[in-house]
Amino acid sequence: MGMVRAAVSGDPDALATLLRQYAPQLRGQLSIDARWQSVLDADDILQVTFTEAFLRVTSFVPAGPGAFLAWLSRIADNNLRDAIKGLSRQKRPPPTAQVAAQSGESVVQLFEMLGVTTTTPSRAVAQVELLAALERAMAALPEDYARAIRAYDLEGRPINETAELLGRGAGAVHMLRARGHGRLRELLGQNPFTSDAP
Repeated sequence: MGMVRAAVSGDPDALATLLRQYAPQLRGQLSIDARWQSVLDADDILQVTFTEAFLRVTSFVPAGPGAFLAWLSRIADNNLRDAIKGLSRQKRPPPTAQVAAQSGESVVQLFEMLGVTTTTPSRAVAQVELLAALERAMAALPEDYARAIRAYDLEGRPINETAELLGRGAGAVHMLRARGHGRLRELLGQNPFTSDAP
């Protein structure tokens, strides 16, 4: 428990040690359905899980010897679920997404997808404010999260092209986007140009 407490207190070396220790068990617990095994890699799931652990470990509440592994397992399961959900509905961005990327409307569309609303009534002014807020939030994301969102959501690239650009599988891109979207919701919710009002 001492190592877990050190990790929760912000010691990155303690967390890295714990992740190395639990990696084999996590890998063994991953149950990837046979139909997804050709497009989903356990290493991708673990990598995104470990990134999330580094981002969120300070919010973990130690509650017994198995709690940390259970916490990591929930993160890994959520990543696997997001990847499968994305792969199940995998499609190229609709033509409107390609047009939006070229016209700059993709920023507004991303905010709408994230459910973050702007307090500025003018759409033209809102887009400038949203772009500035988005760039600040994107700079705070892990690099792979930001690259996946930039390529797929903002540039309108197809999922396979995005995966090739990132050097990852399509399943990994879906995981990275899902985690990145979650982080953006948190970061943009704190932005002075946005509000939670519908």
